[in-house]
Amino acid sequence: MLLPFHRRRLLRLALVPLTLLLASVTFAQSAPSIIGTRAILTTWSDPLEALGTLRADESVTLSATVTDIVAEINFRDGEQVEEGQLLIRLEDAEEQAQLRASQALREERRNASNRASQLQERNLAARADVEDSQSRLRQADADIQAIEAELANYQIKAPFSGRVGFRNISIGALVTPGMDLVTLDKLDVMQLDFSVPEVFLGRLSPGLMLNATTAAYPDALFSGEIAAIGTRVDPITRSVSVRADLDNADGRLRPGMLMEVIVQQRVRDTVVIPEAAIEPSGDRHFVMLIEQSEGSTRLARREVAIGERRNGEVEILEGLTANDLIVFHGLQLARDGQEARLIGIADDETGIRALLEADR
Repeated sequence: MLLPFHRRRLLRLALVPLTLLLASVTFAQSAPSIIGTRAILTTWSDPLEALGTLRADESVTLSATVTDIVAEINFRDGEQVEEGQLLIRLEDAEEQAQLRASQALREERRNASNRASQLQERNLAARADVEDSQSRLRQADADIQAIEAELANYQIKAPFSGRVGFRNISIGALVTPGMDLVTLDKLDVMQLDFSVPEVFLGRLSPGLMLNATTAAYPDALFSGEIAAIGTRVDPITRSVSVRADLDNADGRLRPGMLMEVIVQQRVRDTVVIPEAAIEPSGDRHFVMLIEQSEGSTRLARREVAIGERRNGEVEILEGLTANDLIVFHGLQLARDGQEARLIGIADDETGIRALLEADR
């Protein structure tokens, strides 16, 4: 049965958009739009996580060794001091008087020894008198050294360069031996102590790099290296103590801080690609390789062996080499042997969104 002319014309007009739609679908299936990325060769490691506590590289609580009154305080709370700097002086007037008396006595005995030597040279004095005068001079020197050593106990100096804490005394206070006066910490390098299970002992060695973070500075990453590994394994926790050195030139870190530690073990150079570029199939893994030649772009499915995964990236053990171009976006429509339209290549500077927006 033949349709009227006007109805056949309407049917042809209706079939035109459908034909165009089917043609566009067929083209999309035969040449999908994709975004690629390159496999890169980078330094990779297996992270070992732990919690650690910070210690100052050098730390001491200064105290007196004699009983007396504080006469002088030469620092402010939290001040940076230098090695040998006088921090606290105790009242030493009596000892200073004894020193002056001993120095005067030494001068007297030196003069007597010189006169005896001159007389002995002219045979006017016995050799024994000269020796006695010299002995008394040496005794005076020894007495002065003893007083000077005692006076050193009245001066509390910084044993190393560092930062002092809060002082717990005031001028005029009576101090006794062993009383805590002020703390001193060397903070330019910090020691980070943490423990790891003994099963990882074979993977650790001095010089191994690590990163650490703290809640006090959530956006900061502190780098260091393992300085020493404990000689014993705790029989209860079955863990070994590890000490690392962290640079603290800006002075932000403080003793006692809790830090999250990530040790970079088994450091190696390996090929890495985005995890989204992996197509799993059972226990096997594939990528879609982009092959470009003579103006055409063709896809080739390739099996790869993967290693560790980290932060959206995956290590490739076999199947790819550095700088290979693979499908990063559009993998669902990509098929082995297909022709494809490469929109662009994503990298650290150009993301997928920017490439898609530029292709609109």
